[in-house]
Amino acid sequence: MDKDIQVFITGGTFDKEYNELTGSLYFKETHLFEMLDLGRSRLNLSIETLMMKDSLDFVDADRAAIAAACNNTKSNKILITHGTDTMTITAEYLLDKCTEKTIVLTGAMVPYKFGSSDGLFNLGSALAFVQVLSPGVYIVMNGKVFEAGKVKKNTDKGEFEIY
Repeated sequence: MDKDIQVFITGGTFDKEYNELTGSLYFKETHLFEMLDLGRSRLNLSIETLMMKDSLDFVDADRAAIAAACNNTKSNKILITHGTDTMTITAEYLLDKCTEKTIVLTGAMVPYKFGSSDGLFNLGSALAFVQVLSPGVYIVMNGKVFEAGKVKKNTDKGEFEIY
C-alpha cells in the first residue's frame, strides 16, 4: 500500500542535540519518530532522511536533491523538515522545480530536545495542513501557513510573516 504523505528530513534546529561539554549544537539522529509517537500520529507516512544539515550550510546541490526527491516520490503530499534560517529560500526553489504536488516545509526555532521547542506543534500543524492544501509550496510555522515566495522570517520577532 502506498503511503499517503511523504516526509523528507533535512536536519535544521528541529533535529539538533546539545553538547553539554562544548555548549555546541550538533546532529546525531532525527527526533521525528519520537515526536510522531509522542503526538500519537496515526497517519500513513513514508519517512526518508535526505540529509542532516544546518540550513545555513545548504548549497544549491542540496536544494536540487530535495527537489529531485519531491519529484521522484509517488506521493502528492510532501512534508519537509528544514532549518528555519533558509527555509524560505528552499521553498522558493521548490516552487520553480516542483509542480502538481502539495509541499509543506516546517521546522523549529528551538531544538526539540530542549523541551521548550515549538517543533512538536509545528510538526502536527504541518501534517494537518499538507492534507488539505491545494498543490503548491508552503511554509507552516506556529500554526500559520504561508505561500512560498510571500513569506519571510522576522528575526526580531522570531516568527514567520507575510511580506
